[in-house]
Formats: sequence, structure tokens, C-alpha cells
Amino acid sequence: MIQNPSLAQADSLSVDASQLKDTTKQVSRPKSKIELIYADRGLGEHKLPNVNIFVGNVHFVHNGMNLFCDSILFNRISNTIEAFDNVRMEQGDTLFIYGDYLHYDGEIELARLRDNIRMENISTTLTTDSLNFDRIQDLGYYFNGGTLKDTINLLVSDWGEYSPSTKVAKFKKEVHLTNDQMELFSDTLIYNTDNTIATILGPSEILSAANKILSTKGFYNTSKEQAELLNRSQIYTEGKILTGDSLYYDRLLGIGEAFQNIEMTDTINKNLLTGNYCYYDERLQNAFATDRAVAIDYSQGDSLYIHGDTLRLNTYDLNTDSVFREVRVYDKVRIFRDDLQGVCDTLIYNSKDSCITLLNDPVVWNGTQQLLGEKISLFMNDSTIDRAHIEKQALAVEQKDSLHYNQISGNEIEAFFQKGQIHQIDVSGNVIVGFYPEEKDLTLLGLIRAETSFMTLYIANMQMQKMKMFPQSNGVLYPFTQIPADQLYLDNFVWLEYLRPKSKEDIFNWVDKKAEHKLKKSTPELEKPKIDPRSIKR
Repeated sequence: MIQNPSLAQADSLSVDASQLKDTTKQVSRPKSKIELIYADRGLGEHKLPNVNIFVGNVHFVHNGMNLFCDSILFNRISNTIEAFDNVRMEQGDTLFIYGDYLHYDGEIELARLRDNIRMENISTTLTTDSLNFDRIQDLGYYFNGGTLKDTINLLVSDWGEYSPSTKVAKFKKEVHLTNDQMELFSDTLIYNTDNTIATILGPSEILSAANKILSTKGFYNTSKEQAELLNRSQIYTEGKILTGDSLYYDRLLGIGEAFQNIEMTDTINKNLLTGNYCYYDERLQNAFATDRAVAIDYSQGDSLYIHGDTLRLNTYDLNTDSVFREVRVYDKVRIFRDDLQGVCDTLIYNSKDSCITLLNDPVVWNGTQQLLGEKISLFMNDSTIDRAHIEKQALAVEQKDSLHYNQISGNEIEAFFQKGQIHQIDVSGNVIVGFYPEEKDLTLLGLIRAETSFMTLYIANMQMQKMKMFPQSNGVLYPFTQIPADQLYLDNFVWLEYLRPKSKEDIFNWVDKKAEHKLKKSTPELEKPKIDPRSIKR
């Protein structure tokens, strides 16, 4: 039975139609009249002028669109129809629209459907209770909530539009995309049912069993599970956060890449990796960073900064109680913390023994103390230095003033720290000492020059307290006013203050060691890995 049409409801949709003018290309074509093909009965004119009533298996056609329903009001003058019950629109063999009510304007080719709407386009189905379909624009849009489903994804939103010809859908407000592998929540989203790529245009969250992604702009291929994201997007994976101006992520491979101003934060171990490029394998928990790369440890409040041309992080014995990490830094390595600075060519950190190893011309500073040799191992305790081990051509220097330095050289030196300061130094093998004893007021008494096989030096408040040499020693004490000029410095003495990083910003300012200050290597340098350009995806 024909009821009074909801013209007020249909007219109220003109605002929504005008909104589409900004987002769709305007198209025009010659106007044509709606034609009646068949109806079981015609009931004559309606009480409305120029309106005829038809009921029973009604079939109309207009510009290639077939319309079927149970009953209809047809206005030949205005070229409009209102259809009721079992409404079905068919366009070719690919587009079908079903509903309970339709108002169709043949002049502008706009169909307004209400209640139990279902639009089917090949493998895509759109369902809603209120749909406008602009045939000229080939665009259907809803505004009171709707659902779009294809072979992979289900999308729900308050407002949406879909074009059967371009396969492009747009969604706004409370957008929710789901499939078997992930969920995407967004404010604004564009989705292509042909290539299954979702374009993110507003605050969005992507959730999966592997991780969480936050982004405001980018692309997510829902079939390949690959994301390309912009605007400082973030990937959260098991306590790690990867951030960059742009990100690439492949969930199937478990690989993420970040570009420009990147940060990879480990919230569990309290460390941070920064730079302009980072590659991360979430399955193996391995990472690679370059281009102003810096590893930062902030677990103890006073952050330790390590910079080099290339940083690699590898994780071993995953999924066991013995899991540990190794960080390797190559080329122009510089370290800064308030109580520790250093330079070298290669650095290795192993979490198993909390040891930082510096190789290839390493130098370390602690306050007025300088340590150097062919290899320096720093053993950490809660991110503070517990002891330092220097192997081969070992030299420890303490600056007293611009001219006088305490100096100890030997085959090996082991320095022990308390509260960030050296309190004991053990030296073994060919020990040579140049040391200045002091008065209580810090006045230098003279210079001790001595040689021995083994020596232990005890220090308190950065001042020497006691010195032991064994099994025997020979030496001379020169009064301060009678120190020969050729006895001021050991043969291998060097003070390398010009290499020392002065701040966390200074770690980027590499200074080459002067040729005359370089050690003559007794062992070959550690071979550095060759970087395969193919490992950098984009």
C-alpha cells in the first residue's frame, strides 16, 4: 500500500549533496525522461497534481538504470518518482541497490533511498538506512552510519561515500576497519576496494597481535599488511617505540624502517636510538641505524650518549632466560656523559657482562683522568663505571695543571671506580711512573720517576694516597724546583684534550687524531661489516 512519501526527509539531504561538490568532479549529460516499462496496474492520478500511481511488479528505466518496486508515484512533469517496498535499482550487471523507499529525481539523476539499504558492486557491499546515490557522479553516500564490506575488510563509520566506478570509498567520524589480522580506528579514511589500500587522513590507531601503530597520515595495504606512514607516526612493539618523520612497516616480514629524525625507544631497558635512518627487525629484535645515529642510555638519570657513523643492535638467545643484546658502533665513535667521555673507531657493548669495549685508538676521560691503549674495556654496574681494563700500550694520565701531569704506563692497566671516580689503579708489565706527590694544600712537592713490574696506586678525592711497587723498583724523587725538563713526560706521554667531546651536541664533531699521536698497532684492527645497500628498503 502506498503511504505518504517522506518528502521532508528527502529534501533535508540537499545539504549532504552540496558537501560532495568539493570532493567530486562535476559531470553533466543530456537530460532524458523516466520511462515506464511495466506495471500490473495503474491506479490513475494521485491527489497530488501530475502524479500517477502504479502498483504490482513495477519496472521503470532511466538512462540505463532499471528500477523495480511494488508501488510507485510517478510525476511526468517534474520527471521524478517515489518507489515503495522491495525497491531495486540495477545498473548494468555490476551495480545493484536495494531498499524500502526511494525518491528519484531524473533531472539531476539523484536517488535518495531509505531503510534497509544494500548497495552491491561485484564483491563490495554497502549497507545503511539512509543512502543518496548520485548517478552523474557515480557516487553513493550515507550520513547516519553505514557499513562497507569486501572480500577482506569490514568498514564502519558515521559518514561515508563509495564510487562503484573508481572503487574508492571515503569515511569520516568513528571509522573502524577490521579483518582477520588487524583493526584500524580513524577519524578520516579513504579506502580502495580494488587494491585494498587504506589512506589515513586523520588521527588513527592500527592494532594487531604484533604491535600498535599510531599515525595521522599515510597508507596501509590491508592485503599485504604493509604501511607507509608520515607525520611522526609511531610503531609500538613489545616495549619498543619506533618514531620517524616517515615510516615503512611490513607486518608479515616483521620489518620496520624509519626516516629522518628517528627515535627507537626501549621503555623496558630505558635506552634510545636516534638518527635519520633506522631499520628494525621485530622478530629477531635487531636494529641498524645511520646518519647522525646516537645510542642513548637514560636508565640512571645521567644519560650516556654514543655516536658513530653506523650503529647495529643484535639480540641473541631470544625466548630464553639467557637473552642478551650486543650494540656495535663503527667509525668516528664519540661518547659523552658528565662523568665519562671517549673516542675510538669501534665500540662494542654486550649486555651479558655489561661491558663497553673500545677498539682502534681508543681514549677515555674521567674528570682530570685520561686513559688510552690499544683496547679499553669499561665494565658497567647500573650504567655507572665499575672498572676499566686497558690492554697494550696502556697509559693513564692525570692533569695537575697545564704543564704537570701524573703519568703511568704499562702493558696493562686496570682502574677501579667508586661513585664515578677512580679510587685504585693496578698496572702490570714494564711499569713506568711519573708522579707528583702533594702537600695537603695541593702544592706539588716534586716528581717521582720510577720503574717496576707491578704497581698499585690508591686515590681518594682525586688525590693520590698511597703507591705500592713490587717486587722491586728503582726511582728518583726530584724536588719541584729541580725537575729536569727531559723528565717531565714519559716517552709515550700524550694529552689528547683536543679530541675530547665537550657536550652531547659535540659528539657529532669528529676530530682526527694527529699522526704523531696515533698508536702503532700490535694487533690487527677489528674488521667492520660491509653495509649491503639492498638492506635499506627505501
